Amino acid sequence: MIVALLLLVLALSNGVRVNGERGGRQCGANPSLKPRPHSVSILEFGAVGDGKTLNTIAFQNAIFYLKSFADKGGAQLYVPPGNWLTQSFNLTSHLTLFLEKGAVIIGSQDPYQWEVVAPLPSYGRGLEVPGGRYQSLINGYKLHDVVITGHNGTIDGMGLTWWESFRSHSLNYSRPHLVELVASNDVVVSNLTFLNAPAYNIHPVYCSNVHIHNISIFAPPESPYTVGIVPDSSDHVCIEDCTIATGYDAIALKSGWDEYGIAYGRPTENVHIRRVHLQASYGSTLAFGSDMSGGISNVVVEHIHLHNSKGGIEFRTVKGRGGYMKEIIISDVEMKNIYTAISATGYCGSHPDDKFDPNALPLLDHFILQDMIGTNITIAGSFAGLEESPFTDICLSNITLSVNYASSTTWNCSNVSGFSDSVFPIPCSDLDNPSNYSSSSCLSMLSMKGKTVVSGSASMKK
Repeated sequence: MIVALLLLVLALSNGVRVNGERGGRQCGANPSLKPRPHSVSILEFGAVGDGKTLNTIAFQNAIFYLKSFADKGGAQLYVPPGNWLTQSFNLTSHLTLFLEKGAVIIGSQDPYQWEVVAPLPSYGRGLEVPGGRYQSLINGYKLHDVVITGHNGTIDGMGLTWWESFRSHSLNYSRPHLVELVASNDVVVSNLTFLNAPAYNIHPVYCSNVHIHNISIFAPPESPYTVGIVPDSSDHVCIEDCTIATGYDAIALKSGWDEYGIAYGRPTENVHIRRVHLQASYGSTLAFGSDMSGGISNVVVEHIHLHNSKGGIEFRTVKGRGGYMKEIIISDVEMKNIYTAISATGYCGSHPDDKFDPNALPLLDHFILQDMIGTNITIAGSFAGLEESPFTDICLSNITLSVNYASSTTWNCSNVSGFSDSVFPIPCSDLDNPSNYSSSSCLSMLSMKGKTVVSGSASMKK
């Protein structure tokens, strides 16, 4: 036991190395964005970039035309500088949507111009209003090989009208997102700026092989429940080199809602997030859940900067969710001006209807959080597990959080167990017991699935 504990401390303090890299990496190689053999400009379809002319038909006709090149190497739709007002439009496979510098796609602010679509099957209803939901501005369904990129062009959702309708409870359907790709694979979103989303900015749902990099996302602090990137029941996702500042969460991992997410049964897994700067005014910069009924696992987060936010890293769930969140490693984190640095709660979120099973208890297990520095933190950590399903194997190492004068309690813990080493302020006793069984469980996690863990001069195989 003592030898295992010493190895654990070495592994945690020096960083987890699996086969020479941190486990679960999806960002190992950037996708090559080869030029498409065919390209057309939106101008060729009668579009007018004056910010007043509605260009929906031009976008729809252009993409319908480009479908004919899908078996010829694909095609590119070029959007030149200008302000291109449009309603929703759908992409096609083997397509690159390219926004030149100075090009701004602007979403129409008239809800009556937005199509209403059925709720996602893993949610059973709209998130905000029962029934359907407004279709997102840019959409894709069952697509393959889709690229949305540019020379830092902009997609502006003009969200103010939607935010006011949300606040006044006058929405007829749930708000649209800026980009939503459903059941698609080999997706790239890069080199763009996203502004003023009505709700989410980028929402890959039921997708595989998604690479989001070098993008900027902004929404005002007062914008209600605006979220940056939301990988949802998706796998093999890379998010890197992004700057996000939103009203609610910056990045949120999800996988469905209560009985609908349980029945759909598709987890979010194999996710890699690195080199991101995140701000979330009244949410959390990095959130897991609360909609996680399909499960969330095998997530690696590293080299992240979190600032000026209510929450830093947060795990959310509630009775009736079912599902799990496990095998999550978060390291190399810098925090500044965060109210609660690390939190996990079993008392967050509502239910879609009264059909949920209150005995469907979520599982939170096997988290490693290490190599963190925080300044001007009010609460270091808050962990509130469920009595019927405590949060287990929370592993903390090499964490230093400078707590501000406003703090009366640095840690709050209930129904949680774990292990810590070199953590300041000292965590609650449930997370600070060297003889806790979680110490060996943490080590087991580091060497899970038969991979090699290298820590300094020590190495171990499961």
